[in-house]
Formats: sequence, C-alpha cells, structure tokens
Amino acid sequence: MADLAAHAGVSEATVSRVLNDKPGVAASTRQAVLTALDVLGYERPSKLKRNSAGLIGLVVPELTNPVFPMFAQVIETQLAAGGFTPVLCTQTPGGVHEDEYVQMLLARGVSGIVFVSGFHADTRASVDRYTQLRDRGLPIALVNGYRDGIDATFISHDDVAAMHLAVRHLRDLGHTRIGFATGPSRYVPVQRRVAGYRAAMADVPGVDLDELVSTTLFTIEGGAAAARTLVEAGATAVIAGSDVMALGVLRAATQLGLTVPGDLSVIGGDDVPFMSFIDPPLTTVRMDVNAMAEAAVTAVLEEIAGEKVEHREYLFEPELILRRSTAPLAR
Repeated sequence: MADLAAHAGVSEATVSRVLNDKPGVAASTRQAVLTALDVLGYERPSKLKRNSAGLIGLVVPELTNPVFPMFAQVIETQLAAGGFTPVLCTQTPGGVHEDEYVQMLLARGVSGIVFVSGFHADTRASVDRYTQLRDRGLPIALVNGYRDGIDATFISHDDVAAMHLAVRHLRDLGHTRIGFATGPSRYVPVQRRVAGYRAAMADVPGVDLDELVSTTLFTIEGGAAAARTLVEAGATAVIAGSDVMALGVLRAATQLGLTVPGDLSVIGGDDVPFMSFIDPPLTTVRMDVNAMAEAAVTAVLEEIAGEKVEHREYLFEPELILRRSTAPLAR
C-alpha cells in the first residue's frame, strides 16, 4: 500500500478505495493508482483486471547486452499501460530467426510489432520482410537502424552527434590519436558512427584515420581485440561503440600494463546500468532509451487507434556523461 501510494502520489486510504473498487475517487487518481499497480508489478484484484486490447510483438536481439533489456522493460511497461499485452521475442545466435518470430506473431493475431536493432539495421538484409508487413497494414516501429523503402516509423539514436560529442571531449583534453572500436561495418548505426567519427577528426593533421578505426564484435572480447589493435597504432584514447565493448577496452588496457585514464582514456556508449560503479567509472555517451522506447510504442498504438502517423525517422539526441575514465593527454 505504501509503495503504491508513494508511486501514485496519493494517500494509502485512496489506494485502499481504488483496490476495493469504492466510489468517491477521481478518474485520474484511480488511473494513477492502477498504473502504479502495473508498473510496480503487483497483480490486480480480480474485479479490477482488464481485458487486453490485443497483443503487440517485441523483437529484440540477445539480452546479454544490457541496453536491450532496458528497451524491453520500458516498451513492455508502456504497452501494458496502454492496455496491450507484450509478446517478447528474443533472438539468440543459432536460435529462432526474426522471420520465424514474425510468422509466429502473425499467427497469434498481433496488432503491431516493435523491432529493436533487427534486420532493418543490417544493410546486407532485405527490407522485403518489413514492406510485406506494411502491405498487410500492420503497424510497426523500427528502433536503431534506418532503411529506405519501408513506410514505417523509425526511432534512432543520433549516432553522428554521439561521435562528435565523444571526439570533442577527447580533443579538448589534448588527444589527437583517438581510436574508435566498434562492431561490424554492415550495420547502419556503425556506418553512421564511423562517418561521425571521420567528420569530427577530419581537421586533425598527420593522423591516419583508417588505422584508428577497428571493427570487430559488439562484445567484451571484441572491445579487447580492438583496443589492442588501436593501442598498437598509437591511440592515446579509445571510443567504444557500446559500454560492453568499453569493458573489453578496459580489460585489454590492464593486460597491456596501461592505466585508465593515465595512459589511455576510454569512452563507452549507451550508459547501461552499473557503468558508474566500475573502476574507473566509465565516461560514456548516453542513449535516451526511455524516450526512444516510449516514442516507438506511441507510434504503434496511435496507428492501431486509426490516427494519422507520419512515417519518418526520429533522431534522439545523445548526452555525454562525464566520469573518471578520461583525462588530459599525458605529456
């Protein structure tokens, strides 16, 4: 009762009246308590249970990268608040394919699908799978990965701006040999970040940018491998394509006998939980997961409701979070 009252900003007596379905409570207050009930994970009393307005599919990559559970949690909470039941479909290497998940969701009569970093982010993958869904009139939202030819809502992190923030910070600290460790180059966000990195570094004299970009895997091991390559190329600072990769960069620095940030400055990406608790706390470029997830859900639900939705890409601004993994270049 206390948890619900605190979350909804009402008294425990008001919570009691709502849970017992008593009159005398304003509709907005009643809804605030019910929303708190759902958000905090409590089961509704049987008399207050509502029928689902329908199923919404949520297709995400593996959950080992903490940014994807962050998206899933916010999207599922927003869908539940809108009266829909989310169906989480998680892809794993060698597991169920995205297209198989989509066929399963269609067979269950879903009202819409939200895709997070799916095949729409892979430039080698066909967009036909998405155009076919749109031809059926199915509302979809595609998060992090824009492709031409799909009449749908795209929600993206501004990867170019993210790189400008990271590079500018390191250059202000005196670094000129700034390396970039990222995932496979076939992905749209990677291509955009590389373009942003090159633009931000274009006026640095005497620096071979080709040897300061390392594309590996979006894993700890990939970050470590990229860091070793970049340090060998003379990098005094490394920007990682994700916080998970940044953990690999930190590991490689320790193995190479380097201190962070004394010998090597490191910047991550996403700002997933616990990055402020590692040693040293990680400077990173925050992705606005909450706003992006809410926008994706809003676009799908509005289209389901028959409202006119402008199908375009919406870019969400990054934020540089300064901690202790970056420092001025040692002279």
